[in-house]
Amino acid sequence: MTEYRALLGELAVPRLVGSAGHARIRDTLKRELARRGFAVTEHRFTASPVSLAVVGCGGLLLAGLGLFGVIESASGNPLLVAQAVVIGTGALLLFAGTPLRRVLVAHMGTRGTEALTLVATRPSSPIAVWLVAHSDAKGQPISMATRLYAVALVAVAVVALGALTVGHFAGVPAGPRAWIAASALALLGGGLLAMNAWIRDSPGAVDNATGVLAVLATVDRLPRDAPVGVILPDAEEFGLVGATALVKAQPALLRDTAVINFDGIDDRGRTIAFVHRPGSVVDAVVAALGARRFRALPVFVDGLILARVARECVTILKGNWETARIVHTKRDTAERLTLEGVTKVAERVAGVVARARQRETGNGKRDT
Repeated sequence: MTEYRALLGELAVPRLVGSAGHARIRDTLKRELARRGFAVTEHRFTASPVSLAVVGCGGLLLAGLGLFGVIESASGNPLLVAQAVVIGTGALLLFAGTPLRRVLVAHMGTRGTEALTLVATRPSSPIAVWLVAHSDAKGQPISMATRLYAVALVAVAVVALGALTVGHFAGVPAGPRAWIAASALALLGGGLLAMNAWIRDSPGAVDNATGVLAVLATVDRLPRDAPVGVILPDAEEFGLVGATALVKAQPALLRDTAVINFDGIDDRGRTIAFVHRPGSVVDAVVAALGARRFRALPVFVDGLILARVARECVTILKGNWETARIVHTKRDTAERLTLEGVTKVAERVAGVVARARQRETGNGKRDT
């Protein structure tokens, strides 16, 4: 445990893609993988937070529509609110699909920077299971919990405005207070999402130094000839860029394998299994962890991309609402962690991989 505590101290530092801390962490990870007998290759690509800029712009647009809706509803012109929603949604979709995105990115000074994903294998072992965890981190003015609140506000606002619009044309108009309330929700939710575009530093202890430690701790509990490989994607915080680039460039790497992606392993809270593609290994991992199983969650993780080419894929998370309140903030520090969560998750995942290996070895002996 002392070794993992020391390593957590090295990893849990600001490491936004392209920063000096990011480069230092890369060297640390190469060192730790080499110590465990892995040969490390680098998949280089260019990363830029275009998706964050798009979300921020969309939030600003929605906030503007909400403000317009409040003003027009108070003035007795609710139909203009409905028209603004339609026009604004169309404008947002047009923006998301045109070079205007690159204009905003260039204006914000967020041009692409070199990033790299680490792929580690042992020459004598074919890969049946990939252990995955993104290595980068970012901070933002709002936490993960606040972002989830913002998404909920936007969803409620869109549904409410849609219902009010249908009622208006159906001859059952609502009063101005209903329109003002729905527009205000859009204003608040959009304003919060707009803050998502601004990038700050965060130590990223839970997100995702603990995920990387879970990978290494799982490896340490397996024999050297276990059929596992390690992938540490980069630029996950820029919109799953590293995983997307790897899948496009090397789809055969993950074909016919099981992927176990670790993304945020707190000491507290329940273990969550975000199942992207079920299978025997994934099912066994979920059962061993006693995890709460989900097929859909309002979070973006590398497993969503890797599942496109893997035989089976799951993302493991552990935490509660308090965890969500510190993720992407400067309060996501190493000092608040005991690594009890990492230890328990690693032990149980390693047990599943070891049992799967024993079954394969036994089948091989019987076949011969």
